[in-house]
Amino acid sequence: MGTTEPRRVGFVSTRFAGTDGVSLETAKWATVMERLGHRAFYFSGVSDRPAAISHVIPEAFFGHPDIAAINRAVFASHGVAPEFAAAHGSTVVVRPPAVSTRIQELQGHLKSKLYAFSRTFQLDLLVIENASAIPLNLPLGLAISEFIAETGIPTIAHHHDLPWERQRFLVNAVADIIAAAFPPVHPPIRHVVINSIQALELASRRGVTARVIPNTMDFDRPPLPVSAEVIAAARADLGLAAGELLLLQPTRIVARKGIEHAIEFARRLDRPARLVISHSAGDEGGAYEQRIRQYADLLGVKLVLAADLVVESAEPNPAGGRRYTLDELYEAADFVTYPSQFEGFGNAFLEAVFHRRPILVNNYSTYEVDLRPRGFRVVWFDEYISEGTLDQARRLLDDRAEAATWAASNYEVGLAHFSFTVLERHIADLIVDCFGAAG
Repeated sequence: MGTTEPRRVGFVSTRFAGTDGVSLETAKWATVMERLGHRAFYFSGVSDRPAAISHVIPEAFFGHPDIAAINRAVFASHGVAPEFAAAHGSTVVVRPPAVSTRIQELQGHLKSKLYAFSRTFQLDLLVIENASAIPLNLPLGLAISEFIAETGIPTIAHHHDLPWERQRFLVNAVADIIAAAFPPVHPPIRHVVINSIQALELASRRGVTARVIPNTMDFDRPPLPVSAEVIAAARADLGLAAGELLLLQPTRIVARKGIEHAIEFARRLDRPARLVISHSAGDEGGAYEQRIRQYADLLGVKLVLAADLVVESAEPNPAGGRRYTLDELYEAADFVTYPSQFEGFGNAFLEAVFHRRPILVNNYSTYEVDLRPRGFRVVWFDEYISEGTLDQARRLLDDRAEAATWAASNYEVGLAHFSFTVLERHIADLIVDCFGAAG
């Protein structure tokens, strides 16, 4: 595939670590970049990438104490500072001058580190992974914008979550900063979004044209087989008895994931089952976790919070026993529940397709616009679970041949539209757009 000469690519984000969507998609993009002959380097506040190719600056992480303090001061949902709430009302946020000063100080600090990152690795291209989209780290977003404006470095801004998509950012004292840097609009930037709704919104709100590149999986290489012994061990360690269904909710415990629907689904199937949630709440707090625990108790559903058992690669558990990869849990699952109310794309949906599992899906907006029209065959519902939804799920559980036919069809759709081959073509085109075709 014709592209430009090999390039040194700097990926920039608040965090490259763990199994969050941005970190996972960045790894996929880097893999494809390297297939095309380019080299990847990383700038972030937290990183699990090799140290030799990483530039880790603590203040780039959204969880850094200074960044968290700024967010508390400027976003109403983080808690309005008491002295301003008393004067202006609880829904109005005023930015204290000291906060503006601290934002500017951190912006300068982070910009200097971006210059050092670029010099150290002699970068040709930046790929900004969500750090110029979701305003979790205001100084970093401003630093990125100013660095691009000053250097003119070719940049791909890969947006996963835009500011208006999260209610917690809507009432704020930083509208000027968000307008300037989330996302920034500079000639060297090529904007990429992960669904077509975002592309329309970005054009409408910012006058920016963006390419839609959906999330992907390596469908060209089917998942490695998992032994019956490992599957049996996983089910036993999750507490499943013989004959119980493993319903896997492969997400964090976050309100927009709609886990109440998965609990209702488990109850109304009228079959022995356990609902296993693979990830913790993360940085979203524990209130929603308490809510779903209580709801499961109310409905008499066996709920397993399995975050302590799930790791990125199979390894011993220091507390004793084995731990399991998410891939192994997918292979052990009888059904995947994905009842999200909102998703930028839906990594867990593609993962379930990749592992050929039957899927329960809420008809969230991106699914309806970008996934459903491709021809995926799933058990879906629109806002509430009907008897028809349950009947269809029971039929797939009872007729494994039909379930296998649906799974095979879904895999072919994934291969055609959401594979690394498709991603490679998109990235090759973007790099040609940045640098021109090879001579």
